[in-house]
Amino acid sequence: MVDPKLEKAMKLNPHLKEYLDSYYKKNRKMPKFVESLSRDFYTPEGFDYLYPVGDPIFIHVFGSNREGFYYNAIEPRLSPVEERKKKKLLEIMFIKAGYEPAYKTREEFDALLDKLIKESTVIISEGEKEPPKGSFASMKKVFITRKELKKIKYYIKRDILENGILEPLLRDNYIEDIHCIGLENIFVIHKVFKTLETNIRFRSLKEAEEYLRGMSERIGKPVSMARPIIDSALPDGSRLNLIFADDISVKGPSFTIRKFTGEPLSVTQLIKWGTMSAEVAAYLWLALENGMSIFVCGETASGKTTTLNAILPFIRYNAKIYSVEDTAEVLPPHRIWQQLLTRETGPEESRVDYFTLLKAALRSRPNYIIAGEIRGKEGAVAFQAMQTGHPVIATFHAADVVKMIQRFTGDPINVPIRFMDNLNIALFQQAVYRRGKVFRRVVSLSEILGYSKELGGVLTKQVFVWEPTTDRHRFRGRNNSYILENKIALMQGLPDKRQIYREMDLRAEILNKMVEHGILAHRDVVKVIWDFQRYGVESLPFAVETKV
Repeated sequence: MVDPKLEKAMKLNPHLKEYLDSYYKKNRKMPKFVESLSRDFYTPEGFDYLYPVGDPIFIHVFGSNREGFYYNAIEPRLSPVEERKKKKLLEIMFIKAGYEPAYKTREEFDALLDKLIKESTVIISEGEKEPPKGSFASMKKVFITRKELKKIKYYIKRDILENGILEPLLRDNYIEDIHCIGLENIFVIHKVFKTLETNIRFRSLKEAEEYLRGMSERIGKPVSMARPIIDSALPDGSRLNLIFADDISVKGPSFTIRKFTGEPLSVTQLIKWGTMSAEVAAYLWLALENGMSIFVCGETASGKTTTLNAILPFIRYNAKIYSVEDTAEVLPPHRIWQQLLTRETGPEESRVDYFTLLKAALRSRPNYIIAGEIRGKEGAVAFQAMQTGHPVIATFHAADVVKMIQRFTGDPINVPIRFMDNLNIALFQQAVYRRGKVFRRVVSLSEILGYSKELGGVLTKQVFVWEPTTDRHRFRGRNNSYILENKIALMQGLPDKRQIYREMDLRAEILNKMVEHGILAHRDVVKVIWDFQRYGVESLPFAVETKV
């Protein structure tokens, strides 16, 4: 029996019915129709799901370890006749567009396209003959059925107003990364189904080059043979890395898009997934609420930025925050947030780099500075900020605390080793492979104690460690945490510094309760945390047992 919602979708979208009929004929099965996805849908042994991303586009994900994993975007298909009508309609529209007033907004542009399409078409019934080719009527108008018009209008708006061939992928909120190499099929990294091969590809090098030129011009960084590499952001905040020249990218133009998430994942969602434990999160809560400097470290694709965004609500609700980034990825929920972005294009004198923005942020006396990603000499400025009492939270590429210190004290950052204790906490995260699946895990969390002249190095203490065999985080720092006892407890004026562990236990219980009660949406988590900061345990939407 066909799902009623799927039946309705097929009625509204005949191309979906055509696709599913063809799939059933070939495989003698139908995908399961779902409106939203869950992480437990993925099994390496096989899966087969269909979900909508907004009419008329549907996504079919299927496959297994044996046959491979695939992602098919289901869109209306144009026949050769419809392709010719679309081409002709565009030619007429472009001529008429020259006599129209300039549009100022996207909405005005959308309305202009509707007007031009209406003026340039004549609706005919199915089977009705068109005027002879070369006649005056056929030159000024495109004679088209309502069914043809619906499909052609979709493609005109998709290619002019939206994102063209990439529209299904950019519309799909479950996609993390999009990767294209020349004319090969595009691959995506899916939040649920991991790496998938799509049915989307450029049909010719000319099409690929025209598309990428148009994309780069829209973001104000036109690509060319003289400037073949672009690293920038799309209008929605997604990060784009584009390599254009075929003598550099041998298989043809290539690009990677790391998609922007409109609402960050919450810390309770990460706890539910096992990325970190409630105790780890509670420790970070106390640290950020009390102005500690924290670096979130890990290798590429380990989930550093996701974790950073998830823990930002722990910073006090009324804090003044400055963020400095190359590409907009940091999303603090605070009202007093100054977002600074580098400017890499234009004349040399008008460019603004990371280093300059960090120095500018210092003059504004923020409560917290968020450095999206530290890579070079700006790292020295971050440590200067910490030295002058400005806490910093940032991401950094390093697999462990030893490598992190080596990178900061070596070229090109060159932070004096005796200054390393200005950083309080270093969190390390990895993408780990377990039971055929890839997970992100906080694998350790270390406190920076200080520089020892006698030992000739920086003293650190690992207070949390992830145990792979049990997939649990163990708190090694209970009753001997330097940061909790000698920094935070002193700042709070606790008569017995060991009371700080009760504070941490209370926050861990609050986080666990939120997970139990399904409080997983970022905005809902922020409300609970900030209400607790303002009004205490009485504001919580559930009872807690831990007493402070």
